[in-house]
Amino acid sequence: MLMHTDPFREFDRLTQQVFAGTGTWSRPSSMPADAYREGEDHVLALDLPGVSPDAIDIDVEQNVLTVRAERRPTASDDVRMEISERPLGVFSRRFLLADSLDTDRITADYDAGVLTVRIPVTERSKPCKIPIGQRARRAIGR
Repeated sequence: MLMHTDPFREFDRLTQQVFAGTGTWSRPSSMPADAYREGEDHVLALDLPGVSPDAIDIDVEQNVLTVRAERRPTASDDVRMEISERPLGVFSRRFLLADSLDTDRITADYDAGVLTVRIPVTERSKPCKIPIGQRARRAIGR
């Protein structure tokens, strides 16, 4: 089970879009994400178009998964920006992970601007059948 830790995320995201548009390391912008269950894995899909894979950082500490990314401006002297609507700067999201998830086996892939993080369920959290044993009955009066 994934639990989001920031109840004011939508308000914060709207405020940042209107007033700031860029994030800094001390106040990062949010990134859109989907979370769903696929088989034995919980999956996070985060939109990071235009972000280089080497500018993405994923950490887990005490069951909190943190994703940070930085979209950098085009580094060229002969580029003159005409329209700039895509936000630049630092983006960050935190997710509180349940104890039933295996943080030692998290994997991440980045394709077509989408970071996909897979978090498997621990073996001890998977459903299992409990066999019912029979004890031999003793005869009464012997």
